[in-house]
Amino acid sequence: MTVKQPTSKSLISVFLPTLAGGGAERAMLYLAIGLAERGWRVDLVLAEVRGEYLALVPPDVRLIDLRAKFPLIVSKTIALRRYLQKEQPAILFSALDILSSAYWACPKNVPTQIVMCVQTYLSEQFKNHQGQTFGKLRSQMVRWLYPKSDALVAASLGTAEDVSELTDIPIDRIQVIYNPVVTQEVFQKSEASIDHPWFNPGEPPVILGIGRLVSQKDFPTLITAFAKVRENRPARLMILGEGDDRPALEELIQQFGLESDVALPGFTDNPYAYLSKVALFVLSSRFEGFGNVVAEALACGAPVVSTDCPSGPAEILDRGKYGRLIPVADSAAMTTAILEMLDSPVDRAALKQRSLEFERDRIVDQYVDLIERLLTTR
Repeated sequence: MTVKQPTSKSLISVFLPTLAGGGAERAMLYLAIGLAERGWRVDLVLAEVRGEYLALVPPDVRLIDLRAKFPLIVSKTIALRRYLQKEQPAILFSALDILSSAYWACPKNVPTQIVMCVQTYLSEQFKNHQGQTFGKLRSQMVRWLYPKSDALVAASLGTAEDVSELTDIPIDRIQVIYNPVVTQEVFQKSEASIDHPWFNPGEPPVILGIGRLVSQKDFPTLITAFAKVRENRPARLMILGEGDDRPALEELIQQFGLESDVALPGFTDNPYAYLSKVALFVLSSRFEGFGNVVAEALACGAPVVSTDCPSGPAEILDRGKYGRLIPVADSAAMTTAILEMLDSPVDRAALKQRSLEFERDRIVDQYVDLIERLLTTR
């Protein structure tokens, strides 16, 4: 693919809390890398320089440590303000910044344009995962602050519609740009071997889940569904990721007596080697912004069962053409879908072809178009 080169050497900044091992962090890191490869000057600005993806930052992306401390929202806003006053980037892409630190930080006399990149389904997050009072407060802040940004990017159409409803911003003011998560590195790493006995020839099929061990990912439903699968046939379940829910998940595994058939190995920087070798990938999330791992699963040729959660997976799977969609938190439907998919032939080449819709250079070009529009109309 021919990539677009910059028409200027303007500084473009990408702002994140950290480079923790989440999908949003990886997507924005890939955006920074893609822009740098095209010749843009790129700063990756972190409230705290920590996280599993730090080793992936290349030399041509300048890493900025704001050294934000507690209270984080105040500290990072003050530190970001100092950075913007000094460097004055043309555009600041801000992600995982629900309370709009970027807007508060940008001085009135600095010409930086703020682009909010919405990476999660906000209303679901506010309603179910942040408490009633705090959720309502954050919802009001979004309604007030997001319209003040120079541009809004949503990681899926469903996320864009959610932002529009929350803020009354017309949907045509919110640009949908899918996450740039399918890279040549994904394809290369998918060919790596795995030193684990479950992947030896003749072993039962392995079902894979990937994600932080938190309530949003709803791994209890996946484990419950797998318990029913094991009543019907030999199989194994592996969940890659780490998080606060590990003790509860381990207790649930023990309750079902599945200790020998369910593994929680923790975080890995190469999930693609697993995705290319499993019988099935299952996304059990209650909500997503896009669902990076679904696109990555397709790139690795893994058949997919996914909840039809708000939002992203249904768009990636083209409403079920490239994978099975099931209701959220429905372990019975998940069991049925897993059993049927394990016994159904899948055109893995077609899955890989579909994944190219989310290929990094293709997506970064859409961000370049946005940058050029903003610089032209400034």
